[in-house]
Amino acid sequence: MSIRTTLPAAALLVAMFGASSAFADEAAAKKWIDSEFQPSTLSKDEQMKEMKWFAKAAEPFKGMEINVLSEGIPTHTYEAEVLAKAFEEITGIKVNHQILGEGEVVQAVQTQMQTNRNLYDGYVNDSDLIGTHSRLQSAINLTDWMAGEGKDVTNPMLDLDDFMGKSFTTGPDGKLWQLPDQQFANLYWFRKDWFDRPDLKAKFKAKYGYELGVPVNWSAYEDIAEFFTNDVKEIDGVRVYGHMDYGKRAPDLGWRMTDAWLSMAGEADVGIPNGRPVDEWGIRMEKGSCNPVGASVSRGGGANSPAAVYAVRKWDEWLRQYAPPGAADLDFYQSLPALAQGNVAQQIFWYSAFTATMVQPKDKGNNTVDAAGKPLWRMAPSPHGPYWKEGSQRGYQDAGSWTLFNSTPVDRRKAAWLYAQFVVSKTVDVKKSQVGLTFIRDSTVRHKSFTERAPNLGGLIEFYRSPDRVAWTPTGVNVPDYPKLAQLFWQNIGDVNSGAFTPQQAMDRLAEQMDQVMARMQAVDESNNVYHGCGPRLNPKSDPSKWLSKDHAPWAKLDNEKPKGETIAYDELIKRWTENQ
Repeated sequence: MSIRTTLPAAALLVAMFGASSAFADEAAAKKWIDSEFQPSTLSKDEQMKEMKWFAKAAEPFKGMEINVLSEGIPTHTYEAEVLAKAFEEITGIKVNHQILGEGEVVQAVQTQMQTNRNLYDGYVNDSDLIGTHSRLQSAINLTDWMAGEGKDVTNPMLDLDDFMGKSFTTGPDGKLWQLPDQQFANLYWFRKDWFDRPDLKAKFKAKYGYELGVPVNWSAYEDIAEFFTNDVKEIDGVRVYGHMDYGKRAPDLGWRMTDAWLSMAGEADVGIPNGRPVDEWGIRMEKGSCNPVGASVSRGGGANSPAAVYAVRKWDEWLRQYAPPGAADLDFYQSLPALAQGNVAQQIFWYSAFTATMVQPKDKGNNTVDAAGKPLWRMAPSPHGPYWKEGSQRGYQDAGSWTLFNSTPVDRRKAAWLYAQFVVSKTVDVKKSQVGLTFIRDSTVRHKSFTERAPNLGGLIEFYRSPDRVAWTPTGVNVPDYPKLAQLFWQNIGDVNSGAFTPQQAMDRLAEQMDQVMARMQAVDESNNVYHGCGPRLNPKSDPSKWLSKDHAPWAKLDNEKPKGETIAYDELIKRWTENQ
């Protein structure tokens, strides 16, 4: 057979194989669109258009097997068990989507940054590391990636402006460093059915002089906690408590503090998304600068300020006085689902990621819904402490976001980027959000299916449709190296829980250790440009009285840290949210 006849035949075979492969990809996409990816903000034709793009863009990587990592919440379980399979069938790229605890995820990220070894091809990594990534630049700057090397694998239907948390993943350089995959807020949770009881409302008002309702300040929260724990004591034959929290000495105890607890008390300066110059970690960084100057009050920071010490003291007091027995020995993962037992009146620090657990039916052991499955509880804005000022961060919002690293080979990075975009695409996002209830897209939270479902979700939809959602924010850019500094919190706070240190002693030691770690960062930045000129530049120590003020953080100690309690009716609160959507 001559070469002249062989080449056309070979070309025909390639064309036939390519057509067959494309047909298979399209059939797989249609199957998933019809059977799983409904409802959607896109029409089925638009979904098919988006899936065809993924199949085409993935052709160079067919047969590749990649590894990605995320923490264990229902959203990521759905991605690992359902979306990874769909992605493989549509694109031919196999994804091992591993799920570990958040501490282990942070450790893996830190290890990959330090060693430049490719442990995973992509991470869903909290946007709390935005200050770390933008300084170390071990991660990929997505703005430049999408316009340059990664342009051929960037979804033209991605629609970045639809992501509610885009500002959280933007560095001080104005570049996007991470792509949001899931978000959940730290809100106030309470048993509305108990709060609505006329007998309890009358008893509360008789004792405290104001209405039982959603607490606006920490004074009211404390009064309500005391009331249910020591006055009500029992409802329907069940011993009840006025507060829930956790205190086990573990990494998640650190997040309990760094997730805006200090700023909820009022430790930070005014500013959204984070206080400037002093943020919710107590780290000072002047406006217009990228160089932190200290955490201790003696350097202008707020980590051991009166407001920070007050915040830790209240956490400790409430945990011991008003929470169920054993709460101090629980960790993050154990404490939040414990609410389903139905013996707690309120929780000041509750993550909306657990909404899916709290709307399960009674036959699955959830005692916080009625016989029809309607929630007996509601979520509301977090109350604030006496140091808090209007215009400050109201609470924390987790924004787990896709992060890629320079240490990942480009072909594997491109394949991981395709998967990252797939699991946040408009084709799948409404369905994923129906499962996990961790919204990232404005178009998704406004979808009619969530309007219909809103009465069964305890205020979640109303919150995410309101302008208030931007006042709950992740850790910001003041924190120069999240992994190095975060571990200091749980070790010091754990000593408060054990009784080894007072809150003041623990926060003094924490502030000093933070400054010591930042001093080492400053040294390596000045000598080797490790933080690209944006590492710490510590202020010299001075008398704390030089910094303490009634006009800015670090705030001077208040004469009265328990003003009169203030509450608001839940229906009035929801009215504010819905009127401003």
